[in-house]
Amino acid sequence: MARLTVKVHPRARRTALAGRLGDAWKLAIAAPPVDGKANEECVEFFAELARVPKSRVRIVSGATGRMKVVEVTGVGQEELEKLAAGWVWTG
Repeated sequence: MARLTVKVHPRARRTALAGRLGDAWKLAIAAPPVDGKANEECVEFFAELARVPKSRVRIVSGATGRMKVVEVTGVGQEELEKLAAGWVWTG
C-alpha cells in the first residue's frame, strides 16, 4: 500500500500531475469541484497511473479540500513515487 499527498487544482485544462509542492504533488484536475466529480477524477487518474482497478484507490483524507491523501493498494510506496515522477506534465 502506498500513499501520496496531493494538492488538487480543479477546472484545469487537462488532468495531469504538474510537479511537486514541498512534500505534496500538484494535481491539475479537469473536473469541477462539485458533486464529487473532482474526487472521482482523482481516483481514476491514480488508478490509471498505478495500473490498478479504481477499487484499489481511495482518498483517505481531504475529500472536501484541496489537500488530499490518496492511498493505492497493491503498489509499493517507492514504485508509486517513481510512476508519479514519470507522469509529470510540463506542457
